[in-house]
Amino acid sequence: MTFLRLFYNLCFPVVLVMMLPSILLRMVRRGNYRHKFGQRFGMYSRRVLDKLSGHRWTWVHAVSVGEVMIALKLIEAVRERQPDLRVVLSTTTSTGYRLAHRRKSPFLEPIYTPLDIPGVVARALNAAQPDRLILVEAEVWPNMMAAAKKRGLPVILINARLSPRSERRYRIIRPWAAALFNQLDALCAQEPADARRWERLGVRKEKIRMTGSVKFDPAREGLGPPPRDLRPILENLGVSVSAPVLLGGSTFEGEEVILAECLRDLRAHIPGLFLILVPRHAERAASLHARLSDMGFQVALRQGGEPVNAPEILLVNTTGELKDWYAQATVVFMGKSLTARGGQNPAEAIAAGRPVLFGPNMRNFASLARQMTESGGAIVVPDAQALRSAVEELLGDPVRRETMAAAAATCLNVHRGATARTIAVLEEFP
Repeated sequence: MTFLRLFYNLCFPVVLVMMLPSILLRMVRRGNYRHKFGQRFGMYSRRVLDKLSGHRWTWVHAVSVGEVMIALKLIEAVRERQPDLRVVLSTTTSTGYRLAHRRKSPFLEPIYTPLDIPGVVARALNAAQPDRLILVEAEVWPNMMAAAKKRGLPVILINARLSPRSERRYRIIRPWAAALFNQLDALCAQEPADARRWERLGVRKEKIRMTGSVKFDPAREGLGPPPRDLRPILENLGVSVSAPVLLGGSTFEGEEVILAECLRDLRAHIPGLFLILVPRHAERAASLHARLSDMGFQVALRQGGEPVNAPEILLVNTTGELKDWYAQATVVFMGKSLTARGGQNPAEAIAAGRPVLFGPNMRNFASLARQMTESGGAIVVPDAQALRSAVEELLGDPVRRETMAAAAATCLNVHRGATARTIAVLEEFP
């Protein structure tokens, strides 16, 4: 493992330099790229250092918004049992940081993930002095792992998922992957299929715990802060309570235009139909607004922008509100599934009791998507025409909408109690 990590440390700076232009471009697009930039090199302000000193902290690492939401859900549940828990929550993206920062408290300090370079990692760990390291889903960095183990810290990977595609990639470097993941003290798998894939990579069976997905755990729904009532926003835009609402959740490039064209076609015989677009990356809102306006639509922005008379579309340019907006939808389309690959998490839409549509590219949530479609809890729409037909059918059939929502809800039951099972694993490493 030492030789492999040496090889990694020789290659990592080269790869980082090669990827730097695209990384910087993405950071600029997402905004606030200079915000706390030094934290990415393990350099922290005096305020952060003073806050971290003198207390025991648990370090939780979550790469972006979706993982941060899982982390916050778990942290909240753990604090119900351990009120004195203090957490350093690291995240890689500015959107993830903003979401974590909203929950900042004396017991929670959000930071940016340090680069996985030995000196940088050591500086970050010296500042935080954590007593354990909890990684969310698949974020295992070799130098961070090695530094934590050298300090005798327990390292637990929660909500671990391993897609067939990722397994194929890891199998190319199976000895190295097995050595890396076997440094974990515990690996909490989402589903039996995930557990089998981890085993095939060489992870020792006794390290793998079947917990289910914290993300999909319906037992935790309703125990956190209740969804905000966003209906007044729609009323201020002139959208009546009886108006049907189509919502595109976590959409990617191209999907917003498809949904807008669907809106145009259907409004001819479904008066009052309203479209809410929540793009996966809020920084795309400005260009999306211009594109949709050029198409002839009246588009209102969630925050900022000029007042719009009788808008047809609400473009949400904020982060962390998607769960709240699901409650206002009649039908939901899950993004990154039609023009992009991977899919987005349908669990919150299911929990809100809304019927779900998605494209054929849901590999990041393949098991749940398959269960939903087989049980009648979702409709797969392979193209724009199929999307239009499915939306039209569901808007005209409230019984079908209720049946779909109920069927989808049963698909989450396998994960019921996943949060409690995950906490039980964490308590083995206090």
